[in-house]
Amino acid sequence: MHDFGYDVSDYNAIEPIFGSMQDFDNLLEALHKRKIRLLLDLVANHTSHEHPWFVESRSSRTNPKRDWYVWRDGNRFWPPNNWQSVFGGSAWEWDSKTESYYLHSFLKEQPDLNWRNDEVKAAIFEVMEFWLKKGVDGFRLDVVNMFFKDSEFKSNPLRLWGWRYPRPYEFQTHIHDMSQDEMHPMLKEMRQLLDKYNAVAVGEVMADFAGDTALAASYLGDNDELHLTFDFTLLYQKWDAHAIGKTLAAWYTACSTNWPTLVFNNHDQDRSVNRYSKAFENDARAKILAALLLTAKGTPFLYYGEEIAMKNGSIEKADLRDPVGIRFWPLTVSRDPARTPMLWDKSHNAGFSTEKPWLPVNDDYLKRNKEAQEADAGSVLNFYRKLLAFRKENAALRLGSFSLLDRGKNVLAFRREHKGDIIDVYLNFAAAPSAIPLPSGRVLFSNQNRYGLSRSLGGYEVLLIAVDS
Repeated sequence: MHDFGYDVSDYNAIEPIFGSMQDFDNLLEALHKRKIRLLLDLVANHTSHEHPWFVESRSSRTNPKRDWYVWRDGNRFWPPNNWQSVFGGSAWEWDSKTESYYLHSFLKEQPDLNWRNDEVKAAIFEVMEFWLKKGVDGFRLDVVNMFFKDSEFKSNPLRLWGWRYPRPYEFQTHIHDMSQDEMHPMLKEMRQLLDKYNAVAVGEVMADFAGDTALAASYLGDNDELHLTFDFTLLYQKWDAHAIGKTLAAWYTACSTNWPTLVFNNHDQDRSVNRYSKAFENDARAKILAALLLTAKGTPFLYYGEEIAMKNGSIEKADLRDPVGIRFWPLTVSRDPARTPMLWDKSHNAGFSTEKPWLPVNDDYLKRNKEAQEADAGSVLNFYRKLLAFRKENAALRLGSFSLLDRGKNVLAFRREHKGDIIDVYLNFAAAPSAIPLPSGRVLFSNQNRYGLSRSLGGYEVLLIAVDS
């Protein structure tokens, strides 16, 4: 728990603070009864320093598992190269017992596995099969493009531009410590294992700064590597209809015939409510993002609390848990604000727990919670539910082609088409109405009191039209 579970000491067990293996089996059975599928988060770039593999690896230079991790000789005061840890400082840690360095792309308690060793690949594949045989439906692969490093351990080139946070990791172009060509043949092998169990894998692709659509798409292969990958470019876009539309188009082009994902929030980023905050318009903007997520092309991923427009939590230094936030305090780089407990109701601890949770609940939980939004027909939660039901009923929104429509400065408009059914989607990113031409057809969905196509697009309106063929 040095990094909240991303430092794995046993791949085939359940951490006791979360329950038992029987609890897990019961959960999986209950989910499958309800036709809900379960993916596990697989951390395979590194393990915990307490994992038996690493304990053996660092025990001596001649141990059979020595080469299961990335070890390099070097001077005690001069690391093998300039690679930096994502979490701060050198990515190399000196081990006095064997007088050599081991690589850790994150915390020193998270040593990197050596994926150039076929025994490591076989061991991780065995781990995957262990869970697949239990009936797990697939995996989210943590930092999937970091598994392989440059075989010659060349230093990364430096750059003095484009960074967001003044920490050493941001001042390098990461071309030697991630995204190596060897990933592709390995993922093809992994795909064969997944297909054997009709399981799916979605990869978290690390990219320098503001995302990289081509890089994320590359790990889909020719539909023979990962099934899905995350491109986080959308998370870095400003509140601008044209910029977001341009990013979507680039992502779809990069994916080609492969299938895209859509995501606006995750456990490593500020919540979208905070990124796009504007006075009293937060819920209206949250509905625009919900509509985009559920009507554009791709598999949508919702982060807990997104469906009630949760904001970042306000966390004092003493309550920080994220090692990045603690290390770089007072810089606002902590991931904790986006990880505060789900707001269920207005009871103690927002209904999350009768015990004190690991992070404080948000200060607005008395008004912003799931129970309160259940009772409000115009809430963000009920907006999500309506759109999810509508998406389920319309194949054009799930499977259709995508093409952008030019409809003015503040409007993102696009067409979804499937087997002759055409749905045009109009999203007004502004509070002011927008006079735009609308096609002939019928209104399928609107978040405003609209009974026809005779008026302009309202402020923050979401409008779906079934276009006459």
